[in-house]
Amino acid sequence: MRTDHFAATAIGLLMGATAALAEDAPFDLDALVAAAKAEPPVSVFDSTGKIVEMAENFTARYGVAAVGQKVKAEEQIEIMAREAQAGNVQGDVSIISDAPAALAQLLPRGYATSWVPPDLAARIPEGYRDPLVVVTSANVWTYNTEVYTACPVTNVWQLTLPEWKGRVAMQDPLGKSVFTDWFNQMETHGDAAMAAAYQAQFGKPIDTATESATLQWVKALAANGPLVGSSDSNASETVGAPGQTTGFMGLMSSAKYRDNADDGFKLGLCRDIQPWPGFTTVGVGLITAGSDSPNAAKLFMHYALTAEGIAPQAVDGKKSSNMDVGLPADEPSGVGAVWDRLLAYDMTTALDDWDTRQDWQDVWRLNYTR
Repeated sequence: MRTDHFAATAIGLLMGATAALAEDAPFDLDALVAAAKAEPPVSVFDSTGKIVEMAENFTARYGVAAVGQKVKAEEQIEIMAREAQAGNVQGDVSIISDAPAALAQLLPRGYATSWVPPDLAARIPEGYRDPLVVVTSANVWTYNTEVYTACPVTNVWQLTLPEWKGRVAMQDPLGKSVFTDWFNQMETHGDAAMAAAYQAQFGKPIDTATESATLQWVKALAANGPLVGSSDSNASETVGAPGQTTGFMGLMSSAKYRDNADDGFKLGLCRDIQPWPGFTTVGVGLITAGSDSPNAAKLFMHYALTAEGIAPQAVDGKKSSNMDVGLPADEPSGVGAVWDRLLAYDMTTALDDWDTRQDWQDVWRLNYTR
């Protein structure tokens, strides 16, 4: 009965939001701005602190009050769900870095809706329109440029060898679902590439009769004792701190390359590692069902998809899903040069990523050795 009540409430909120966001006429940005100015201030959440600057820039651009708050993805989802259930919506826009959770927990229950700006739709890849992906972020293989003149690893299978035991730094897959999602994305969409990389490294085909190439690599990596931490900052410091004599490899967000200027780190991008220099994740843009500021929410979503709107994140190597918007030439990591060779997140299997998280965590837990 409780569940039915919540479902009915959510459906009602969604219907109200859909009506408020309905496109009854050709898209008119000026009309949207005018409508947004008549609404209460809009609250926007993201898991990066850059959302504060984005909201301030939005207010300066349009004269529409916006407040940005850094909120972890799991907390955004909980807030959005609870407010919808209570019929007391305070947050209006969320850019959620946990796409599988958003698809599994928010959209089916009507707690949020997705809106794609009609004038920008053609510039957004089809697979990133339903729901809308606002931004893509890169996690890349990284080395220390002070210790090595070039990336010391050319193939991810080398990271399973004894010489790299205990010398790979990354976030703990048991605490960071982006890594279990990555494992599943590799197995689902890139297992042939992982098998080809194995043959290139060892000179013989890998036996995938009972286990995928990806599963075998994840097991072997875990067994080689990587240094796992709670944040990318741990990996960045381990790999990039100056004055080292023993080098480490790391997997981290391109955003950490700002540590080179801020902290004198020596982070370098492994541009040619096979089969991919890294992988991307996505930030899904959702509008809360029942928002009091549906037009301001839509306007912010439109703004976030422009070069000006995404600029505070673009300097960290985070790329707009708007194909007309690139990365700054002086972005520290240089990931733009290899973007097309990253394993791109495929939204079509996001729910499968959600369903298999526990399975991949079990694989890691059972094989991890220090």
